[in-house]
Amino acid sequence: MQFYYGQQMPLRILDEAEFWKHQEEEHTVVIRELVTGLEKEYVDALHEWEKALSRTHQQVVSFIETVIRSNLQISAQLYQQVLQLVSFCLEESQRFIELCRQIKDESTVVSNNQTAKVVINHIIRESEYFIGIARALLSQNYGNIAVPPQQS
Repeated sequence: MQFYYGQQMPLRILDEAEFWKHQEEEHTVVIRELVTGLEKEYVDALHEWEKALSRTHQQVVSFIETVIRSNLQISAQLYQQVLQLVSFCLEESQRFIELCRQIKDESTVVSNNQTAKVVINHIIRESEYFIGIARALLSQNYGNIAVPPQQS
């Protein structure tokens, strides 16, 4: 991602968040559909994550509409709200990765399914990519917002 968007940067940040929250929402379905016989606790958790990611996605879309309607005349307050939302998205992605790792490492069904392990690793890498983008954007002096530490 390029960092020369200037005044359009809040919209660019939201655009990234919108895309990746939708991806993560779809990834909950991919895991459920790919792993036949996945333990109920993980199926239930993935259903809950799908709902949560959908809510976040809709919130990002709402902010995109607000920024567009503002004709990019963004108040300091709105700018801070955008940064806080992106920070929340980053943290949410970190928690989603934790669930994916738990499924990969602890599910008996996944442990016997090499394809599922490869797909889950790919899903984790994609969420990590978004985290990297969000972390870079939040650390580019776009306000005094705390960037959550990277989890390993």
